[in-house]
Amino acid sequence: MTFEDLYKSDTYLKQNPDWHAGISHVKVAQILRMLARTNIKPQTIGDIGCGVGEILAQLQTQMGPSCTFQGYDIAPQAIALAKKNENDRLHFTLADFAQEDASFDLILMIDMIEHVENCFSLLRHVKAQSNYIMIQFSLDLTVGALLRPNTLLGFRSTHGHVGHLHYFTKNIALAMLEDIGYEIIDAMYTPEPVPAAKLSGKVLSLLREGLYFLNKDLAVRLLGGYKLIVLAKEE
Repeated sequence: MTFEDLYKSDTYLKQNPDWHAGISHVKVAQILRMLARTNIKPQTIGDIGCGVGEILAQLQTQMGPSCTFQGYDIAPQAIALAKKNENDRLHFTLADFAQEDASFDLILMIDMIEHVENCFSLLRHVKAQSNYIMIQFSLDLTVGALLRPNTLLGFRSTHGHVGHLHYFTKNIALAMLEDIGYEIIDAMYTPEPVPAAKLSGKVLSLLREGLYFLNKDLAVRLLGGYKLIVLAKEE
């Protein structure tokens, strides 16, 4: 099985039946927060790796009536579900965006770049087709993860729930974008919704929150629990 087959077949859908739609409201809140921080007001928004389209569907209800939305994904099952919510300003396409020539005011890549085998090529392609790009990176490379090698292998497994091919820290993510020719406009950490049912998990969560209050970068490097959302544009 190739990594793309994980999404083109029903494997990923079986592992993640709602395609993460249940936490879309958290991601939408962070997208809107970033737009407000930077005073960016896009009128056309594309979402690469849109899954079942819940992020765009929720954004449509919270943005102006003139804004249009277009989602792309390579997973047939996800797009079939997304199309149930289509309307005159919200559309979904089964396609690899790297082969498309559409352009947008803002392109979203939320929790997907770590899944893309040729992520550098895709980012170069997107740069020419958008005024702005907003990417959310999973920050898998932490001291805690490095001390437990099976954690990173679990993120990578095509037979697991995640399928990450690339691992990032904040500095690596920002440096990669700059190397490709992006100008970083803003970046912020976003808390990752992680269940902490066990006592040990609750203790770790409290420790993480306390350290984050004192030193955000150190807390994320040591203990994780946060992602990085970045707004950038072509230099």
